[in-house]
Amino acid sequence: MGDPANEEDPMADDGAPTFLADFATLSGFGATERGGVHREAASEADDRQWAWFGRWLADRGFTVVHDRIGNQFGLLERTPGAPYVLVGSHLDSQPFGGRWDGAYGVLAAAHAAHRLAGTTHALNLAVVNWFNEEGSRFTPSMFGSAVFTGALDPGAALDTRDPAGIRVGDLLAASGRTGTGAPTLADIACYAEIHVEQGRVLEDTGTTIGLVEATWAARKYALRVLGEQSHTGSTVMADRRDALLGAARLVVLARELSDELSGTGAPLHTSVSRMTVEPNSPVTVAREVTLNLDLRSPDEQLLARADELLHSRIAGIERSARVAVEIAGSHGWGVQPFPAAGIDLAREVADGLGLGHRRMPTVAGHDSVNLNGHVPTVMLFVPSVDGISHNEGEHTTDADALAGLDLLTGVLRRLAAGEITAG
Repeated sequence: MGDPANEEDPMADDGAPTFLADFATLSGFGATERGGVHREAASEADDRQWAWFGRWLADRGFTVVHDRIGNQFGLLERTPGAPYVLVGSHLDSQPFGGRWDGAYGVLAAAHAAHRLAGTTHALNLAVVNWFNEEGSRFTPSMFGSAVFTGALDPGAALDTRDPAGIRVGDLLAASGRTGTGAPTLADIACYAEIHVEQGRVLEDTGTTIGLVEATWAARKYALRVLGEQSHTGSTVMADRRDALLGAARLVVLARELSDELSGTGAPLHTSVSRMTVEPNSPVTVAREVTLNLDLRSPDEQLLARADELLHSRIAGIERSARVAVEIAGSHGWGVQPFPAAGIDLAREVADGLGLGHRRMPTVAGHDSVNLNGHVPTVMLFVPSVDGISHNEGEHTTDADALAGLDLLTGVLRRLAAGEITAG
């Protein structure tokens, strides 16, 4: 005879083969030859997975709605008028990125909510697929959740254009990805998100679950280096104002700041990405280069020092390369703790499931960063093999993925019972 407790437990029928099959289907949208996905926001592949996920939700009794910026919601209302526990992540990817980043969290959220669909709780459930979290096509990153929480003006977001000049609002309208009836921030009691770690702390320590306790602080800049277009052969070296030379020195500066300051205590991660060179001709000295530069650290004082040194040393680059450097845009966030009550709740669920866990920060930004501070937010990690992320080789084992699904289901059940709310 079976255990009566298990017979009443929605997780007793764990649906593991179904989850893995669904994840394999999801991974087929935008699949690449090397095992990753190429599914940037509002691309053809993203549109196809969005439509598939909407059908998946509707077929299981969710009410599917969208908001004005293309965030996709599946609603399970069992207690009319009650607020929602929101749970999810994002389905868009980096160019030639990994299958797991974001997509795992959305599908785990949907399966966890579906496991609880037959029960009534104090709070309702809502699954979300955030639009353009990656920020690879439209900047900034964490785009849809930024609009949802008021950090990004919706009009400015709809007017944002990709490098080809295509406007967000036009793409969303053409694909039918906007609508009405979606929940707003005022309708949300709390938020939960599970994600692959994108690092190797969990793997290195033999731990299954990361209980995210805080974000690293970050400062991100869009920089424009202005020089003067000229001939690569005939222009005298002393007369050149090479924007690419100035940009190259910014790349080196970013790495030098990390090497110089990381030895003082806390780590400092720096990078330069998404460089565009104009006119990008083989016989022309560049007149303009745009690039993204970001600084990240768990120590806000260290980050402030790095930021100060960055700005002071830019002046030297301008003089030596005979260019001008302009800040075309910037955004960032500070170290932000996640609520202790959520960490404790997730720890208790992990203990009940016999899952090893550890408290840890998140270095990467996630949609939970935008939600945290507005509503009680729980952020969870499962291991990434070799710490590989934003790469076609990104992988999480089936065992770890299913353990995370069980954990999220347990966390979601207790959140839906109203154990943690903004009040």
